[in-house]
Amino acid sequence: MKVLILGATGFIGFPAAQALSRAGYFVYGQTRSSEKAKRLAADEIFPVICNPDSSSWHHLIPTLDVIIDTVGGDGHGPDASKAVFQGIEAAAKNLRPSGSPKLSYIFTSGTWVHGDQGWDILSDTTPVDSSGADSAPLVNWRPGVEQQVVKSQILNGIVVRPSLLYGRSGSIIGLMFDRVRKTGKVTWPARRVSGSTDGKDGGRMATIHQDDLADFYVRAAERAQVIGGLIFDVSNAYSDDTDGFLGRMCEVAGVKDGFEYYEPTNLFEKAITTQHIIRPYLARSLLGWEPKKPGLTDGLGLYWNAYLAHCVDV
Repeated sequence: MKVLILGATGFIGFPAAQALSRAGYFVYGQTRSSEKAKRLAADEIFPVICNPDSSSWHHLIPTLDVIIDTVGGDGHGPDASKAVFQGIEAAAKNLRPSGSPKLSYIFTSGTWVHGDQGWDILSDTTPVDSSGADSAPLVNWRPGVEQQVVKSQILNGIVVRPSLLYGRSGSIIGLMFDRVRKTGKVTWPARRVSGSTDGKDGGRMATIHQDDLADFYVRAAERAQVIGGLIFDVSNAYSDDTDGFLGRMCEVAGVKDGFEYYEPTNLFEKAITTQHIIRPYLARSLLGWEPKKPGLTDGLGLYWNAYLAHCVDV
């Protein structure tokens, strides 16, 4: 199997590229950086240096089995995400030999599309309406792109929605680690809750380790021809209590003054506070996928040490 990963040096893309290479597949990794291309080559991944929406790599499309988009529009918005998808659709239509199997395209979205659903239990097939969520401007375009992907007549479209990611350099959790390292304080944006004593609390977080997500991509790529048209939530089967997570962070980092919540200052921080209790089932039932890494709070000492080592390395 030949796989191309868009965003192959990112927090999601790099472990996915490594996992697919270790599984024995030929992996092409798109990156914008010549320096990062060396990192891909060292891991037996063929580097492709260009922007994700470039057509300079489209000559590979006739020979590829799967394309995995781990960029997902983040930092570039819906127009860039649609441009990548539509460019691949057009190239597949024009370049792949007649009678070829559909090229599989796995688009990375996120569980924020569920919005803040409080204590409702959600799954992969729960209908999505993020229009009323505080984070809606960040994600309300995603369901439309998701539907374009899974309903494509040219590509074999699949959507994956990871929840809040953790591990190694930390991703969004790493932003909190940065504040702890620089200020000696444990802080997190507050979630507004009616009925709580001060009108706010931390709620709960749906989370997934980057390695468990990478394992999902391997399984999805291997079975892509039989799971086309489906949307998968990829999340631990249990949620992390934010108060417990922050309390444990104080212990791990030696912060004596306890943790503090602060008012979100932008839409991104509001999005971080959205609560959705997710019990995904499609990846388990169709792909045999199960998360293996310790949860965020349970393994926090390990993840904090990994983050600190990453800071030394970079």
